[in-house]
Amino acid sequence: MKYKRILLKLSGEVLGGVSGVGIDPDAAAYFAEEIKQIHDKRVQIGIVIGGGNIFRGAKNLHFIERVTGDQMGMLATVINALALRDTFRQSGMDAEVMGPASVSAKIIPFDRGAALALLERGTVLIFAGGTGNPFFTTDSAAALRACEIDADILLKGTKVDGVYSADPMLDTSAVRYAKITYQQALKDELHVMDMSALALCREQNMPIMVFNFTQRGQLFRALSGEPVGSIISNKE
Repeated sequence: MKYKRILLKLSGEVLGGVSGVGIDPDAAAYFAEEIKQIHDKRVQIGIVIGGGNIFRGAKNLHFIERVTGDQMGMLATVINALALRDTFRQSGMDAEVMGPASVSAKIIPFDRGAALALLERGTVLIFAGGTGNPFFTTDSAAALRACEIDADILLKGTKVDGVYSADPMLDTSAVRYAKITYQQALKDELHVMDMSALALCREQNMPIMVFNFTQRGQLFRALSGEPVGSIISNKE
């Protein structure tokens, strides 16, 4: 495989199946199948998953303050991570959940040394609870964890096959980029990831691949070095 250690970022809606809400058993099984393909090739895997299938934030709930809403969202990622952990274990993979100790007592407190040791042992690590702080998205958490574990690449699985010049669902003339720089993504506000996540990846020279996770086998092909999705890096 082209990459030895990866950080995979996915939205919580992936676990929600067609409706994007709750935890769908078929979606969880699909997730495990895709991960097992690369796990069997001895790829070291870290995962950050959002919580949008459980809680979408407090924007429309005016009685909930922003900080409280972010704390609820962090707990939602723990629920998803625990579900993935058990799904992966049932598929024959060792899996653990790590995250900020302040978020939940149900997960292993994040420790970089322990995380690296588990990855080297072949354990799939699911990083829950975001950064442990309000005002930061799971994109920022993914960028942070990818840098902390010295991942070879950060992969963002979406429902589209890469980065486009505009929303391909709304603009049929939108152009897909095979490669793009962080600077252009930030300048053109392409909404690949939030600004702080992109800035951190640029600063730490952490390449990002955006690909369609809903297409079966795309993750395996991406890690095999096939031209899948779009790559964001410092290179033109």
